[in-house]
Amino acid sequence: MPLAPLFLHTARPGFESSGRLVALCVSTALAGGELAGDERRRLGAAHQTALHLLATTERTPPVTEKGPGGAARFWLPALGRWSEPFYRTFVAPEQAAEAVAVTARTANDVRLKSLLKLCLAAQGAVRPNPSCSASAQKSGS
Repeated sequence: MPLAPLFLHTARPGFESSGRLVALCVSTALAGGELAGDERRRLGAAHQTALHLLATTERTPPVTEKGPGGAARFWLPALGRWSEPFYRTFVAPEQAAEAVAVTARTANDVRLKSLLKLCLAAQGAVRPNPSCSASAQKSGS
């Protein structure tokens, strides 16, 4: 709870910030194991889409030949200039929330706190704590 206020003013326009948070949350959930097949499929598609969006914003080739995964391959081109606010406002929060819920189910409080701190650091709200990153890596993130 003491870290929650640090999320104020961290929503930034563009794909990079949202994509980075989704990739971080989803990779942590996927590393935790014990996922149902549909969870693994949805989170895998979310991760693929986030990495694709990050590659696009960094002007590097997409991570995979297939491009974004899941339904994103339809709505990204169809929405045009509205795709970024749609992803940032609707898609990314849902994907991150599912990933955090999966992580909460499969991990301990230390790993969840580490994920929260890493998310805040990714948003520039706090500086990453080396012990936080080390403990997250030890727990499989």
